[in-house]
Amino acid sequence: MNSIQLNINHVSPFLAEEDILKKSEIATACNQALHDGSREGGDFLGWVSLPSSITESEIREIEDAATVLRTRCEAVVVVGIGGSYLGARAVIDALSGSFDWLQESDKRKNPVILYAGNNISEDYLHEMIDYLNGKQFGIINISKSGTTTEPAIAFRLLKELLEKKVGNEEAKDRIVAITDASRGALRTLATTEGYKTFVIPDNVGGRYSVLTPVGLLPIAVAGINIRSLISGALEIEKATGPSTSFDYNLPAIYAVIRNELYKRGKKIEILVNYHPKLHYLAEWWKQLFGESEGKELMGIFPAAVDFTADLHSMGQWIQEGERTIFETVISIKHPNEKVLIPRDERDLDGLNYLKGKRVDEVNKMAELGTRVAHVDGGVPNILIEIPELNEKYLGQLIYFFEKACGISGYLLGVNPFNQPGVEAYKNNMFALLEKPGYEEATKAIKARL
Repeated sequence: MNSIQLNINHVSPFLAEEDILKKSEIATACNQALHDGSREGGDFLGWVSLPSSITESEIREIEDAATVLRTRCEAVVVVGIGGSYLGARAVIDALSGSFDWLQESDKRKNPVILYAGNNISEDYLHEMIDYLNGKQFGIINISKSGTTTEPAIAFRLLKELLEKKVGNEEAKDRIVAITDASRGALRTLATTEGYKTFVIPDNVGGRYSVLTPVGLLPIAVAGINIRSLISGALEIEKATGPSTSFDYNLPAIYAVIRNELYKRGKKIEILVNYHPKLHYLAEWWKQLFGESEGKELMGIFPAAVDFTADLHSMGQWIQEGERTIFETVISIKHPNEKVLIPRDERDLDGLNYLKGKRVDEVNKMAELGTRVAHVDGGVPNILIEIPELNEKYLGQLIYFFEKACGISGYLLGVNPFNQPGVEAYKNNMFALLEKPGYEEATKAIKARL
């Protein structure tokens, strides 16, 4: 089976193989717990079997809803924050043409996908509204409650704009709500207005929700084959079942290495890519691991860089800065396109020695040379290689990281499926905005200021 590969050769100078194998039994037990729900967070493990449990009728319903938006809209705005949009954006950015959005509407196969509700920037929202004024657009509103501040503000503004442009009845057909099955402000609104709806499963947290309608609907609207994405994830689900030997369970091996490096003072993991289309995959990965492990004063800090661009900005620090880091490199074995470097008669740039070579060959040598240099500089390197950038292998990679994150959190000794720390800033913000019900908190925080 063609699949993602894990190469740990550049870890061995820092972590002995026997130290990895010593953790095989406990890692296998952690993997088992993800399947039987016997540890903390057991009620948020619906993602573990998502690839194998999604039905043909559910897939077809998502595809049909996507077709409605694709045929009616030049642009579709995905309203959501955190796990409500990062997974979809990671896949859409990775598998769409880099310059598709610049094409004229009549030449573009798929709607432009825009994102709102992930910030509270007035300028951003004004500029989006200005852009959408000249477009036929739709909205996918993703929120469990419908009251999260950032997406709620964005949806209120965009809903008003859409209704003014096309009228209330047409607007209803261009709005899809992905929300709780029975509760919350968005569920109430969707029922009242008659929006098409999909359910956010109660047992799947936002950062693990890529393979639910939360991720699959926007991905399908973008013209990406969600069936292949799911099938790729299914392959890794089957390959990492509860009876899988540690020697063959790549997510478990990765999880053990991360934790053992952490114990040895490597407090920061840098996810590295050499393909600009993977930038938002790294943003999703940062939330996945940061929100899952960063609690009880513990957890590896997840960072990310886009090489080779960031070699000219962060490369110096990674090479010679504080030795508290390790890298996980995502490498794409075969690019989808082919570009050859031409010969130039004058050769003023000195590049004729590269004439006839593929650009990807230069990129791969930059990748290998950097990995060797960083290992020599005291930075352990884990290599994750995918055969090519397509739906199947991206689905594999997503499930690989999800499974590894669950195992890693249990190895660390935390509940990888809650996020109690995210409420602190919200409570302060509500108090400062004098939200009803926060009167005492408003007095307290203003006294501090």
